[in-house]
Amino acid sequence: MSVDQIRTTGAGRAGAEADSRLQIRPGRWVDGWDPEDKDFWETEGRPIARTNLNWSIFCEFLGFVVWQLWSIMAVQLPAAGFDFTNSQIFWLISIPSLVGATLRIPYTFMVPKFGGRNWTVISALLLLVPSIGLAACVANPETPFGLMLLMAGLAGLGGGNFASSMANITYFYPAAEKGYALGLNAAGGNLGAAVAQLVVPLVITLGAAASLNLPLGGLIWVPLILLAAWGARKYMHNLSHAKGDAAGSVAALREPHLWIMALLYIGTFGSFIGFSGVFPKLIHDVFPGFSSFAVGSAALSLAFLGPLVGSLARPLGGKLADRFGGARMTVASFATMALIALAVVWTLPLANFWLFLLLFLALFTASGFGNGATYRMIPRIFAIRGRTGTTRSSVDVGSERKAAAALGLVSAIGAYGGFLIPQVLNASNTATGSYTGAFYGFVAAYAVMLAVAWFCYLRPGSEMARGGV
Repeated sequence: MSVDQIRTTGAGRAGAEADSRLQIRPGRWVDGWDPEDKDFWETEGRPIARTNLNWSIFCEFLGFVVWQLWSIMAVQLPAAGFDFTNSQIFWLISIPSLVGATLRIPYTFMVPKFGGRNWTVISALLLLVPSIGLAACVANPETPFGLMLLMAGLAGLGGGNFASSMANITYFYPAAEKGYALGLNAAGGNLGAAVAQLVVPLVITLGAAASLNLPLGGLIWVPLILLAAWGARKYMHNLSHAKGDAAGSVAALREPHLWIMALLYIGTFGSFIGFSGVFPKLIHDVFPGFSSFAVGSAALSLAFLGPLVGSLARPLGGKLADRFGGARMTVASFATMALIALAVVWTLPLANFWLFLLLFLALFTASGFGNGATYRMIPRIFAIRGRTGTTRSSVDVGSERKAAAALGLVSAIGAYGGFLIPQVLNASNTATGSYTGAFYGFVAAYAVMLAVAWFCYLRPGSEMARGGV
């Protein structure tokens, strides 16, 4: 029997009553969803949740693909005849993150307004605009920079998908499994950055002996986007209880811990998305001899290894956070990132590409662990805060709603790191002719974030430490 049907048979009265709570209305709206009910979860809830998670991952994956297209495309533009300055290239790399981070704020509220399934279809179809627009712009080297910047900014539509996707999935899973489910959802999306950086350099060289076929970098994703929208429409669900209200969002914004977590997320996810976008550019600039060869042979797609290992580390970070505490994992992540960034600075004079690549893979891995751990802390923090002076029943509702809003808002603020990191690197290179100053700045930032995380969430005797954040 399909999970979309109301099950009217059961072994007993309790089972029948549990089954009767789930109803599917036209438009695939689901009433009576209660993942904390173990009987319901093991019989009907888990299969439905898994189906929604799978399609959510696919749609979010394509969002990250589109979001990161310009990280590869911008580096290829000079070889294709575009006459842009180094700073203009950095802007094309960073503007998608600026727009994507900003869009995550309204995207957070789209699931309660339109339904998770409905908004997933809409947000997937919107990816057609930057994909086709990119193909049109890069086909002509005379395309003005302003138009290129506009189209790169529209790639930020893919970045917005993360906030609505994560807010949607958090409603499907019980508290005990949220960390792993959100980690899988995020990791599946993050993999889009790696796949884009692997596939695009290879595809644009197909059938192009003397020149690059840049438009293919955008057009190849169109069939997959259409498939994702079709699958979301056919198989996903809208949860009627996934209600967002302005009061809940305002309450989340008034919570000091939201802003603390946003700062920490800039350090973890902001580092992941920022270095994902700029990694091909760094390879191109720091190792001009290697990158010159790489552009001609499409070996620049080695840059995909960074976002790949960072994406794969994210669900593991969430799972370890479920077991050992997100704060401990986050502090360990910042400590590791600071040491690796320092090692990058000290080894740059060696001009050893493989050492450079190895260090960056370690940096991406640490940021991925931090992504999963930091994000897992948010529901726990709001649950602890909600219990103070509140009855248990009201806490469950209020903390869930505030946590769902906080997940989207924190992801939005954290994503601004994807804009800041390329711009800091650009400023350092423009002022001094090297990236050394920027990396020292990153080391200092990670040290500050480590101290903040420890003081707020691990300090002995604190409310959050007692609550096991």
